[in-house]
Amino acid sequence: MKPGIKHETEYCRATADLLARIGDKWTVYVVGLLQNGPMRFNEIRRTIGGISQRMLTLTLRGLERDGLVTRTVYPTIPPRVDYELTELGRTLIGTLTGLAEWANRNGAAVEKAQRNSMPKPTPRRNPNHRNACQRSGADAKRRLRQPTSRNIRVTQDKKEKLRQHASANGG
Repeated sequence: MKPGIKHETEYCRATADLLARIGDKWTVYVVGLLQNGPMRFNEIRRTIGGISQRMLTLTLRGLERDGLVTRTVYPTIPPRVDYELTELGRTLIGTLTGLAEWANRNGAAVEKAQRNSMPKPTPRRNPNHRNACQRSGADAKRRLRQPTSRNIRVTQDKKEKLRQHASANGG
């Protein structure tokens, strides 16, 4: 085990939860926007573009729950709500900026690696080969007409049961 890395279940779970929160693409956008100062909900939504109202609400609630964003409600008509990074949230800006710079520098290399790791297309089968579904209709009809031994046995069993039932009921 490397020094400084804990492999305790509770520690790993907490770390995974936190990384899921700050690694979410909408969180990165929201934190990036809020680094310039407080913003209203619809202002954030219009600026990000492509985020649904529900997703923005969930993202902001999660950031507020984690202590990264504060929500201030002003008693006006209609109520005004501003979102702003906390001191803890501001400490995240440097990390996310570094991550964004890394993504910009290495994005093309990652895309190339993804293209190279795609599975090769499977070769097509011989077009002259016909599987069971493609055989002629005459073959299928012939197979349906030929009774199997199981079908014959079931039919004989049913006839015997009918005979026994009829004789038991006086028929």
